[in-house]
Amino acid sequence: MRKDRGWRRRASSCGLVALSTLAVVIGGTAAQAQDVLADHFRGKTIDMYIGYAAGGGYDAYGRLVARFLGDFLPGKPKLVPRNMPGGGGRVLAGYMFNVAPHDGTALAMADQSLVLQQAIGDPTILFDSNKLNWVGNPAADNNTIAVWSATGVKTFEDATKKEVVIGATGPNTSSQMAQLTNALLGTKFKIVTGYPGGNDINLAMETGEVGGRASSPWATWKATRPDWVRDGKIIVIAQIGLTRAPDLPNVPLLTDLARNDEDRAVIKLISAPATIGRPIFTTPGVTEATLRAMRQAFDAMVKSAPFNEEAAHEKLDINPVSGEDLQKIVSDLVNTPKPVAQRLAAIIKSP
Repeated sequence: MRKDRGWRRRASSCGLVALSTLAVVIGGTAAQAQDVLADHFRGKTIDMYIGYAAGGGYDAYGRLVARFLGDFLPGKPKLVPRNMPGGGGRVLAGYMFNVAPHDGTALAMADQSLVLQQAIGDPTILFDSNKLNWVGNPAADNNTIAVWSATGVKTFEDATKKEVVIGATGPNTSSQMAQLTNALLGTKFKIVTGYPGGNDINLAMETGEVGGRASSPWATWKATRPDWVRDGKIIVIAQIGLTRAPDLPNVPLLTDLARNDEDRAVIKLISAPATIGRPIFTTPGVTEATLRAMRQAFDAMVKSAPFNEEAAHEKLDINPVSGEDLQKIVSDLVNTPKPVAQRLAAIIKSP
């Protein structure tokens, strides 16, 4: 019995020593990986590409991230924002997938709808969203359908009785929401595409060239046009997401307006990208250590006081989604059941 107890004590001691040794090895390996990444990024410039022209919501969030993310990366590299508009974000996403260096020196923020476009088989998508590496999203936020007050349209029902010209950048959510509501909910939106970015559409609304936008995040309206919200120059007639925004309790979700379960399933699919929000991603082929460091840096950044203080100053809502969660959302969307995806694809053809 004594020998047995002695053996157990020695075994326990050996186990503790082994665990301690393993912890030291793992800790040392992690520290060495950080040192390697710090050496890799130190003195480097990371290009932070933004898929739209300056002045809009994507640009505001992209530049905010570019100011702070480098402080949380090993080696503290400098991030330089660069606008690359075109094709509703397709130009940038294709560049990241096919051209940009695969060493972690290129980050991007492109349209949230691109993943959905891949899910419905859009032939203009020349990349695989599942193979892009998703770093995080600083702002999951409902999109809105908003009209200029001078149009006389005050409710969603009004838009089923009166034509409103909708400005759009291209075959993405800016035009697709109007196509969807025309097809399933009876709106009379006339869609005009070709604007370089959201700010250009806003200017067109001011001049009377168009009467509204069919997909602009609620947080972006509050950040970039707070006077329009305050003074009632724009009227939000519907919101696109899976739950209502807390400060839009009386504005219906598109899913609330669906006429049957089949239509609701299609509307729910096109509403899901609201969670993708303002996505940050990098190229295929980056090392696991690099991607892990980027995701950890993003998570630390969105929790930091300086980042949140600056976001509040710019009136940018922060409602982050981690890179790991974003990668799963992307995968789920890409693998949408075919019948639902095919019906949506038939509706949102390029205008």
